[in-house]
Amino acid sequence: MNQFIYLSTCNTCKSILKEVNLPKDITLRDIKKNPLKPNELKSFKNITGTFRSLLNNRAQKLKNIDKSILSEEKIFSLLNEHYTYLKRPILYFNGQLFIGNSKKNIEEIKNNF
Repeated sequence: MNQFIYLSTCNTCKSILKEVNLPKDITLRDIKKNPLKPNELKSFKNITGTFRSLLNNRAQKLKNIDKSILSEEKIFSLLNEHYTYLKRPILYFNGQLFIGNSKKNIEEIKNNF
């Protein structure tokens, strides 16, 4: 299923939603209300190659953790523990993932629609 995974209370996510012209067949999914399941995270890892690519390095809950020593298993555990650890937004479209709010990523999304 094609979906835009975001946090509805995040102003950056809301701004990106307004900025990109997503097709109607993309489901909007608020990760706070409907978190990713472990099998979905594993599926995303299969696309990106790592759980680290899904980790929000700026999450407040990571403030006192040395991110450089986190193993893939620990990152997977964190991602399952709380939605705040997930980098956002994520667009899953036709087997591709667009992760994060970088200008480059937003431009890639725009170029696909």
